[in-house]
Amino acid sequence: MWAPWLRSPSRVRTTSKRTSPNFSCSSFKDIQSLCGEESNPQPASPKSLSIFRRVRISTSLLRAWVHRNAPQPCITFPGADQRIVLYFTSLRVVRKTFNDCRVVRSILRSFRVSIDERDVSMDAQFLDELQGIIGCTKLSLPIVFIGGRYVGGAEEIGRLHECGELNKLIAGLPVVDPGACDLCGGLRFILCDLCDGSHKVFVEKIGFRSCTVCNVNGLIRCSCSFVLHRSLTK
Repeated sequence: MWAPWLRSPSRVRTTSKRTSPNFSCSSFKDIQSLCGEESNPQPASPKSLSIFRRVRISTSLLRAWVHRNAPQPCITFPGADQRIVLYFTSLRVVRKTFNDCRVVRSILRSFRVSIDERDVSMDAQFLDELQGIIGCTKLSLPIVFIGGRYVGGAEEIGRLHECGELNKLIAGLPVVDPGACDLCGGLRFILCDLCDGSHKVFVEKIGFRSCTVCNVNGLIRCSCSFVLHRSLTK
């Protein structure tokens, strides 16, 4: 009835060797439960991100508190206590410095307050002025003063903005229209009308001499830079 090779004891022994004695078959319900567990995996550490963020914010708050209570240089020219004074550069010679200045300008402009932007690459007098305030010749731009008080550079502004302390420092400043000036387009400088940007004027019997109205680049500050000052002195 059966073929001889089916009744062979060697065939039976071979099959038994391949079968594991510990083998067990799960039911269909067990398979469903295993698939359900894999379809909804649990996060390995759900609290690790929040804990890291709490530690970072706490550290930023501590640094901001220490920096705020430490003695810092101040500026005293008219209107400085009612605005932000930003010393920066618009030159792309050093990429990191340019990127830091761009980021800080973007952060400060988002608060819709008056910002006195002093570009040291447009007027060298700003650099001399800043060196006199800080008291050193080696400076790392940008440098920010809020309400006449020194705050810091890109690292400090970023840290204060992250922990919310920057908003508290700026809260007391008057809100202004953030729109760009139609005359200078937000550059805060225009060409000198007297010398047409050449920084040279002609005088009879003397010849050409340096213009006393503009800077060495033939530029003068736009009237939008002094709007706040005029409003404070009225």
